[in-house]
Amino acid sequence: MSAERGKQMNVEMLSLEDLIAQSDFLTVHLPKTKETVGLIGREALAGAKRDLRVINVARGGIVDEAALAEAVRTGVIAGAALDVFDVEPTTDSPLFALDSVVVTPHLGASTREAQDKAGDTIADMVMLALAGEFVPFAVNVSAAEANETLRPFLPLAERIGRLFASLVGAAPKVLEICAEGEIAEQDSRILTLSVLKGFFGAISDEPVTYVNAPQLARDKGVEVREVKSAESQDYVNLLTLRCDGHSMAGTLTGRRSEPRIVMVEDHTTDVPPSDHMLVVRNDDRPGVIGLVGTLLGDAGINIADMDVGKSRQVGSALMLIAPTSPVPDSVLTALRSAPGIVSVSALRG
Repeated sequence: MSAERGKQMNVEMLSLEDLIAQSDFLTVHLPKTKETVGLIGREALAGAKRDLRVINVARGGIVDEAALAEAVRTGVIAGAALDVFDVEPTTDSPLFALDSVVVTPHLGASTREAQDKAGDTIADMVMLALAGEFVPFAVNVSAAEANETLRPFLPLAERIGRLFASLVGAAPKVLEICAEGEIAEQDSRILTLSVLKGFFGAISDEPVTYVNAPQLARDKGVEVREVKSAESQDYVNLLTLRCDGHSMAGTLTGRRSEPRIVMVEDHTTDVPPSDHMLVVRNDDRPGVIGLVGTLLGDAGINIADMDVGKSRQVGSALMLIAPTSPVPDSVLTALRSAPGIVSVSALRG
């Protein structure tokens, strides 16, 4: 594991010697290979703290059992626990006679209940994969399992990614993904994957998953920049996307954690994300909102949600509209040619 990968996982990288010298409890989680057989033996244990306890629940032979028994018996370390042995089943071992050593048979997932649970877990993971959802234990997904803080944000992150791709229109050179608030204090790589899955799913003809989304970004020459800040000025949590002068942000609100688009193109909004949305930039003057509503109404298009956000630039405003059905091209053309309308973007979420 690289130092950078360790940092991402909040893991401090140490040599085996330093690890043993600093540890009160040492648990072994390694495959048994020619490089790991006898890895923890007499020489390694000689540098241990006297109150070290060694726990091997990986594979027998990684810890030298004779050296371990000697280290416990002579007080070099305080104790040990094992459920794996070099020879299994084990009927005789110097470890058996030591009161400060706990040994159990190597059961692993060999009980009927454990086998049933393993089968259920595998089936659940396959169902998630077939549905295109995040698979927590997939070895080829470069993100940790989503915890209780992050999990509710995954659908929002993917949907904002899709909507933002419609707003931008093409793969940018740089895509900035900013997490603010409590979500920024977590391993938020899964949020980035969700955004990328939504973004490239909207502009790519091939299926996009949590696994191939980062590779698609690289293939299209998109630099993904992750920005994190534990402080969020207006919301407990905020997820913001920026590129090429475009911007969009979302959050979850209320006890039901309902998703909201709270910023588009640096205009404050408050609209639930929808399958079809319109971003209308317009002059900030009377009559424009009514004109847009009339044009949509005459075309038989109902508005489910709508908000108007002012810009810092005097005289400019933005409407974020969630119609109940797709807006035909003819209506979009009429909107774009209406007086007071600067631009109209149709988004797909």
